[in-house]
Amino acid sequence: MKLTFLLSILFFVPLVIWMNVTGTTIFQPATTWEEYESPEEAGWDEDKLNEARAYFNSLNSTAGIAIYKGKVLFSWGDVASNTNAHSVRKSILSGMYGPYVEDGTIDLNSTMGELGIVDFPPLTTLENQAKIKHLMTSSSGVYLRAGEESFAMRRKRPDRGSHAPGSHFYYNNWDFNVLGTIFNNKAEVDLFEHFEETIADPLGMEDFSLNHTGYREETGRSIHPSYLFKMSARDMARFGQLYLQEGEWEGEQIIPREWIETSTSVQAPVPGNSIYDYGFMWWVATEEPYKSLGMYSAVGRYGQSIDVIPEKDLVFVHRVDSDRLAFRFLRRGVTQSQRLYLLRMILDAKIGEEVPDIH
Repeated sequence: MKLTFLLSILFFVPLVIWMNVTGTTIFQPATTWEEYESPEEAGWDEDKLNEARAYFNSLNSTAGIAIYKGKVLFSWGDVASNTNAHSVRKSILSGMYGPYVEDGTIDLNSTMGELGIVDFPPLTTLENQAKIKHLMTSSSGVYLRAGEESFAMRRKRPDRGSHAPGSHFYYNNWDFNVLGTIFNNKAEVDLFEHFEETIADPLGMEDFSLNHTGYREETGRSIHPSYLFKMSARDMARFGQLYLQEGEWEGEQIIPREWIETSTSVQAPVPGNSIYDYGFMWWVATEEPYKSLGMYSAVGRYGQSIDVIPEKDLVFVHRVDSDRLAFRFLRRGVTQSQRLYLLRMILDAKIGEEVPDIH
C-alpha cells in the first residue's frame, strides 16, 4: 500500500510541473498588483491574447506578465519564482547609477586609470583611458577575460589594443562586472543591499530577497566578480513600470528622470543587430515597429526580458527559468525573434490600434 502511494506521488508531481509549464492555471501567491477583471475592460481583445498565450505555451517560456496603465493585463506561468535574471542585471545596475551620476558622486568621464582599476594581466596605457561611460556602452576597448562569459563572448572577443576606448561595440562582461566594482567603491555601499533599500522595498517587490543575490568570483578569469540577481517576473515588472513612470513611484523620484531618458537613448551603434542599438546598459529599439513605440529593453540570456513600451503604456516581462532541471539538460531558451514575435502578437491584441508593419 505504501509503495503504491509513493509511486503515485512520483508520477503525479511531474504531471503538475508539466501542467504549469504549458500555461494552464497554476497556484500563485497573492499579489498587491491591481488586476483588470478582463482584457476587454482594458481595451484588449481576449481572443487575440489567447492566441498569443498559445504561442507562449509552444515555446520554452516559463513566465510572462504584462502591465498596462499600471495594472496587470495578464499573467502567464510562474510569475512569482525568483529565477536567474542573467544580463537583465546590467539594466538594473544602470538604474542604480542614476542618482550617483546626478549628484556628482560618479563622473561618467572618470577613466580606469583615475579610478585605480586593476586586473590581471594589468591594463595597458590605452586601456587605462577607458571611461565609465565607455563601460556603460560596452565599448571600453578593454578585452580581458571576465566572469559569466558565454562561449560566444569568448569567441568574438577582439585582440587587446585593437580598438580605442569608445570606438567599437563588443558585448563585454569585463565592462559590466567592473561597473559593479566601481559602483560599490564610489557609492560606498553594497549594490545588493542598496538595491533592496532604494528600489525593491519602495516599489513593494513581493518576492525579492537578498538570499537570491550574490557575487560570483572567478579569479582565474578576473578579480572583478559578477553580481547576480534571481528575481521573479512580477518584480521585474515593477522595475519596468518604474522606468515607464520616468523613475517616479508613489510621489518619490527614485531614479532621476534625466538619467532614464539618457540611459534609454542610443549611445552606441550595435553592428549586426537588426532591432536594437545600445544605451547605458539598456537595449534601445531602432527598427520598426518598435522604434515608433519608443521601446527599450533589458535583455538576458535564454529569453529573459523587460520590454518597456511608452507609446502603449505597457511593460511586458518574459522569463525562461534556466535553473530548471529539464533546462540544464536541454539548454533551450527562447530566441530574440521568438520573443519579439510573441510581443508583436500581444501588441496586435490592442483593440482599435494598429501596430506598424515590420520593414
